[in-house]
Amino acid sequence: MSKHVRIVDFAPRRVNGKAYAVGFKKPPKNGQFRPGQSGNSAGRPQGVGNLATDVRRTLKVPVKVNKGGRSRNISTQVGMLLVLRENALKGNARALDRLLELANRFNNEPAIEVTQTVSADDEEILAAYAAEIAGSTATPAATTDVPPLPRHRLRRSQR
Repeated sequence: MSKHVRIVDFAPRRVNGKAYAVGFKKPPKNGQFRPGQSGNSAGRPQGVGNLATDVRRTLKVPVKVNKGGRSRNISTQVGMLLVLRENALKGNARALDRLLELANRFNNEPAIEVTQTVSADDEEILAAYAAEIAGSTATPAATTDVPPLPRHRLRRSQR
């Protein structure tokens, strides 16, 4: 098998009568893009958004809703959620399932911490209890009747 050998010429070349070194990050002038020409002329046109941008923009568009004889302007997203809620309340199982899924996904608010003050008497009781627990864990071998394990190891011949 023959080995592929790449010959790299780093000798300066002449472009328009001037010396031009070809090398790392300096391609030959005839291989560079011409001014005003990009590398991907068939790429995405300017001003065209992606699907996520279009969805967000569409959901923000206001719609008129008549409720109780009064018309209100609400976003499309809120209107869709109201329709979903109404269908779920009417007994539509699919709408109920989707509404519950949305509630589980987006209704996870952190729990509110309740801070209570402890009286001085309660603090003394808790301190005595903590000291009692600390004293009972200090000597676990004294409270049990199990003999300690031997500390020596048997040799292979004694096994």
